[in-house]
Amino acid sequence: MTAKTYAPRASEIERQWYVVDAADETLGRLASRIAPVLEGKHKPTYAPNIDSGDHVIVLNASRIAVTRDKLDSKIYHRHSGHPQGYKEETLGHLLQRRPEEVIRRAVKGMLPHNRLGAQQLRKLKIYPGTDHPHQAQRPEPLVPGARIP
Repeated sequence: MTAKTYAPRASEIERQWYVVDAADETLGRLASRIAPVLEGKHKPTYAPNIDSGDHVIVLNASRIAVTRDKLDSKIYHRHSGHPQGYKEETLGHLLQRRPEEVIRRAVKGMLPHNRLGAQQLRKLKIYPGTDHPHQAQRPEPLVPGARIP
């Protein structure tokens, strides 16, 4: 009996394109559906050290739903490193100003925090409306709750 461990090569990886409609979807639940697809965890050839994930297109980012009073209570913060460089912004204000950034940050927090996670995040395309320039890739809909082949 010979049991060999399979290790995928970068040349063997086939990437699919999926499209998700974010209208009336809860932010965290949507992000937790997108992150495994970007990582490639839905494939039998998944390896944690290689980027085997697929591309995901998110439409209607401006129509995302959040629960309770998170529009006012959830705060995104950053610091420039300079004195008095601390900035705060609520979820409601960021959603109004740049709706695609809200989804990008939610998905980024669910990916690995290293160069591999940054590479996986580049495969995420987010648009505030229903139009996207990726029709040539023939994206398939990412059905909620369904196993992806």
